[in-house]
Amino acid sequence: MKSTGVAFLLWCLCFLGLCGLHRIYVGRVGTGILWLLTLGLLGIGQIIDLFLLGSMVKIANLETAVTARG
Repeated sequence: MKSTGVAFLLWCLCFLGLCGLHRIYVGRVGTGILWLLTLGLLGIGQIIDLFLLGSMVKIANLETAVTARG
């Protein structure tokens, strides 16, 4: 199970120039690498993710639960 708190802590690393780690954490590796290379799409994507991060964690947890079931 992914934690929303951990995801937000990883999101905060954007202030150190490490954008995208929160996306890699929730399983969106491709866009996470894109965020790392473009500084969170020049910060715009990073700000949008601030509002979407909770739902990204829920979706990642649901995908894990479905995969484990069957």
